[in-house]
Amino acid sequence: MEELLKKIGSWLFLVGILVAVIVGIVYAANETWLSGYTTTITALLAVLGFIVGILSFFALGNITRDRVPTFLIAALMLVGIGATSSWFNNLQVIGPYFSWIAGMLAIFVAPAAGLLAIRAIWDAGKTEEIERVLPKIPK
Repeated sequence: MEELLKKIGSWLFLVGILVAVIVGIVYAANETWLSGYTTTITALLAVLGFIVGILSFFALGNITRDRVPTFLIAALMLVGIGATSSWFNNLQVIGPYFSWIAGMLAIFVAPAAGLLAIRAIWDAGKTEEIERVLPKIPK
């Protein structure tokens, strides 16, 4: 079961990245194509990110304990770029593409980053006393 969940987590991560990039390109090319589905698409990306985060939180995803710091730094940068990406719309030709892709990727990685940040804080702050009282979270 654990191997199946790891495969599902890896595939969901890949699907989330691909959907975010494709939707970002489509929005940048012509915002009216998907204008009626904006809420649905962003919710889908957020839910995918949340599922990837939950699986990785319990060490069943593709973001292993060793990769968490790298993922969190990259996610922080991506969410920051996504939050300020409207500035890039002023750039000719490539600006809107960069802006939309960064925004969609930020929507996807933010829930996973939030969950893994909680896990990182927990791992940094736990003591042996806490580990004796509470059940262990898999590494």
